[in-house]
Amino acid sequence: MLDRIADIWGERTPHARGTVWPARVDLHLTDGVAEQDVDRWVQSACLLCSNGCGCDIAVKDGRMVGIRGRATDVVNHGRLGPKGLYGSTPWASSPDRLTRPLVREGGRLVETDWETAMGRVVERSKQLLAENGPLTHGFYTSGQLFIEEYYTLAVIGKAGLGTPHMDGNTRLCTATSAAAFKESFGADGQPGSYTDIEHCDAVFLYGHNMAETQTVLWARILDRTHGADPPRIVCVDPRRTPVAEEAERTGGVHLAPRVGTNLALMNGLTRELFEHGWVDEDWVAAHTLGRDELRAVVDPYTPEEVERICGTPASDVRRAAAIFGESPNVLSTVLQGFYQSHQATAASVAVHNLHLLRGMIGRPGAGVLQMNGQPTAQNNRECGADGDFPGFRNWGNPQHVEELASAWNVDPLTIPHWAPPTNAMQIFNYAEKASIELLWISATNPAVSMPESSRIRSILSKPEVFVVVQDLFLTETAELADVVLPAAGWGEKTGTFTNVNRTVHLSEQAVEPPGEARSDLDILLMYADAMDFRDLDGNPLISWRTPEQAFDAWRAVTAGRPVDYTGLSYEKLRGPSGIPWPVDEEHPDGTDRLYTDFVFPTDTDYCETYGHDLVTGGAVTEQEHRALRPAGRAFLKGAPYLPAHEEPSEDYPLLYTTGRTAYQFHTRTKTGRSRPLHDAAPDAWVELSVPDAASLGISEGDWVRVESPRGAIEVRARVGQVMEGAVFAPFHYGSWDLDGVAPDEQDRLANELTMTVWDPVSKQPTFKTAACRVTKVRDGDGPAPAPTTTASAPARVGSVPDTRGGPPSGSHVLADTPTYPLDPSQES
Repeated sequence: MLDRIADIWGERTPHARGTVWPARVDLHLTDGVAEQDVDRWVQSACLLCSNGCGCDIAVKDGRMVGIRGRATDVVNHGRLGPKGLYGSTPWASSPDRLTRPLVREGGRLVETDWETAMGRVVERSKQLLAENGPLTHGFYTSGQLFIEEYYTLAVIGKAGLGTPHMDGNTRLCTATSAAAFKESFGADGQPGSYTDIEHCDAVFLYGHNMAETQTVLWARILDRTHGADPPRIVCVDPRRTPVAEEAERTGGVHLAPRVGTNLALMNGLTRELFEHGWVDEDWVAAHTLGRDELRAVVDPYTPEEVERICGTPASDVRRAAAIFGESPNVLSTVLQGFYQSHQATAASVAVHNLHLLRGMIGRPGAGVLQMNGQPTAQNNRECGADGDFPGFRNWGNPQHVEELASAWNVDPLTIPHWAPPTNAMQIFNYAEKASIELLWISATNPAVSMPESSRIRSILSKPEVFVVVQDLFLTETAELADVVLPAAGWGEKTGTFTNVNRTVHLSEQAVEPPGEARSDLDILLMYADAMDFRDLDGNPLISWRTPEQAFDAWRAVTAGRPVDYTGLSYEKLRGPSGIPWPVDEEHPDGTDRLYTDFVFPTDTDYCETYGHDLVTGGAVTEQEHRALRPAGRAFLKGAPYLPAHEEPSEDYPLLYTTGRTAYQFHTRTKTGRSRPLHDAAPDAWVELSVPDAASLGISEGDWVRVESPRGAIEVRARVGQVMEGAVFAPFHYGSWDLDGVAPDEQDRLANELTMTVWDPVSKQPTFKTAACRVTKVRDGDGPAPAPTTTASAPARVGSVPDTRGGPPSGSHVLADTPTYPLDPSQES
């Protein structure tokens, strides 16, 4: 098989428009294991990005030893990306796995048994409930658990404790996706389908470096752009990514707006549709509300005004708008470049506006994919573990609250619905003030991933806050906890999850978890049992004991809602690989795309939200929403561009933005323990443009100090392909693998610099908009540890730019990498 570190997307299988994407099965096994050596293959789907690729886990001698794509899966047709191939299994046998519970004694974490550890959690929980009530409890979870675990947590929080303080790290990556869907269509849920790639005439990628964040999906697009009748690509990104290169190759456009100006660009594109008669006025009149108001909002944003604000040439704005306005079918995708930037929800809603103005939704090739950043982020939103109500119910609708109270057999007043659910940023604010006194964190690492990291570490260290962490490893967050619970991971437990385009997979248990580690479901059931939560009849609130029973409880509560799972079962999911919801009597085999009838879930009594002002975040009331008489019509909503909270100044003249690399996932808990992935991107770096590097006297590989008003990092510089005036840093790198690394090389946590500021509607932090300055610290001794195969490639092809005449870069591997635990089978 190809080296998929060097060739990220694998061999091309070009095909023409309207034809099925050919299958190609990707496989990776641990060194020394051949296919005939595998004892059994176990059905699953990959968890190392949001694409949700169907796969089988290879098991030998009770150990996960590899992975193979499923050729029949609707998502990936057999393909897997580098993270899925090389990062799916090595972490499981890493020698530093948590195998026993830990409790804090005398300032140190020490091993104990489950009864002692859970006993401390329950004792503190009951004490706080008795003294100050449920608002003392907060839960911060993940985008990587299973449906069964999210739903159980939602019932514990909402019906057992009655706390509104529940959210996930999905708030950091894709809360804006959900918010944008609700504002435009009345409820969450991806309208489009991956199959739209096979039928579209153009693909617009807004703030979405798909080539690195969803590598298999990008391979799907490449197989169209290299086939007959290819679509044109339009890329919106301040870096010259592989997506931007493909846009140029296909006759599309690369739009590179200044960091924080996305909405101005979107308003300009929308104005062009009106100006050139590219609006389907009859369709808009029949199926939308707000056309005239939107026209008035975007009217000032001429291409020249967009160029003034964004730095994007007016001619490129016109060209991109013409591609959107004249193409019969356009697929749009959106990700962190919009979600984590300034005016996130307004910019993402503007993508919907373009599609609605042209009536391009609900048909093959014409769709929207507001992408997710994590494999099960969609389920967090569906099940209510992120603060939303299960089944896309409206917390402000008394009838929806009654439905849940009836399903759970609890008093409706127990379910917190007197105010909006508490978002993650506010949860940590409450913990900082010690009004939240028990904070339970599962399967996430906020000490590295949250903005303004030093503040988060301070909050987690407060003696007034009892911190519980359940995870696979002793992460930077777990090191600060009062109780640490060892969790089973992917392949060590059974459950279901749903990817970006609503496709549900079953992941079967392949091996036993190590030591005393337990599944997250079993941990939550142990807590619920010890707390003795009861329903109105005195029966246990949570009656299920197995994942399948939990799934059956979940699907029952989705009946009649947009996210209807009632036609699914474990048995059905063991058949065809991947089934998109809704699955019900009307759609027994699933639903490829939504809104094919152009009817949207905006009815006041049915919708998930009444909506918000996109500038202020002010909520639309039920009475105001009802007065609009939406009657199944979508909303066209606009907002003017406003300058970002923090703009460049004399002291901080550059704009700082963070992001991801193809070879690492989140805080590297899994991918950092894979030798191939580690070697491909072993340490942190920052990217500067050629002009900025030259003006600052910085060469490739030099150590630089990047500083914002909140903090600083000292890392090596890549003179790369970011736009002038911007600085890019990957956010993956924390401190867990720094043993043996020199003290002056340890300040690498990108979120030390980011702001505690969030979007007024989605409440998603603006990781991608901060002012900074860069100064050289010392000469480097070689190239930066950034990959040369991705958007982080050096600016000059063939050698790394170095004004000192240093050696050319011939590898993406850095020789002097830090030491860290590895799967022994990966040692060279």
